[in-house]
Amino acid sequence: MEKQTYEMFVALVTRLVIEELEKFQRSVPIGVSNRHIHLDRADMDILFGQDSELTFKKELGQPGQYACEETVTLHGPKGELSRVRVLGPLRSESQVEVSVTDGFALGVRPPIRESGKIAGTPGVTIVGPKGTIEKETGTIAALRHIHLHPDDAQRIGVKDKQMVKVEIPGLRGGILHNVLIRVSEQFAPEMHIDVDEANAMGVKNGDRAYIIVD
Repeated sequence: MEKQTYEMFVALVTRLVIEELEKFQRSVPIGVSNRHIHLDRADMDILFGQDSELTFKKELGQPGQYACEETVTLHGPKGELSRVRVLGPLRSESQVEVSVTDGFALGVRPPIRESGKIAGTPGVTIVGPKGTIEKETGTIAALRHIHLHPDDAQRIGVKDKQMVKVEIPGLRGGILHNVLIRVSEQFAPEMHIDVDEANAMGVKNGDRAYIIVD
C-alpha cells in the first residue's frame, strides 16, 4: 500500500472511531417499563394491611427504586389485569402506569403523561389481599423519558424538561420524537419506554438509545 493511500486509510478509520465514540457518549441504556403501580401510605394500608411494609424483590435502574414482591389486580369497565407489580418506595400519591394496549383491556383511555401529572386522568379499581380501592384518577401511560445526572446532561448538552429525539438502531429501529429529559442528582442515565414502544421497535432491556442533539 502506498504511503499516501495508507495515511488516508488511517485517517478515515480514526475519524470513524471518533464519531462512534462521540455517538456512544450520547447514548443511554434502555429500560422497558411493564405495567406497574406506585402506592402512597394510605392506599398501602388499605390494600395490604395497616402499617404493612413493601417487600424488596429486585433493584431497578434508578438509585433507590425497586420492584416489590407485592402485586395487585386492576379492574376497569371492560376487564382486569392481574399481578400488577408494586414499585417502591412509597410515594406521596398513588399512580397506575399501564400501556395503551393495557388500557384497551381495562376499558380506560390512559393519557400519555409525565409521571406525577395525574389531574384529569381516569381511575381504576385496585384490589389487594386486604382491601379494595376505587380510584377516580391516577391512571396514565407514561411519556417516554430519559433520566440523567446533571453531569451527564451537561456533557451531552441537554437540560431538564427538554424534549429531544432519540435514535434506536436495529431491524425495527428508528427515530423517536418527543422524548422528555429529566435531570436530577438522584438519577442514573437510563431511558424508559413502555412495552408497546419496545415491541414496536424490537427493543429489550439494556439496548442503547442515542440522543440526537440538534
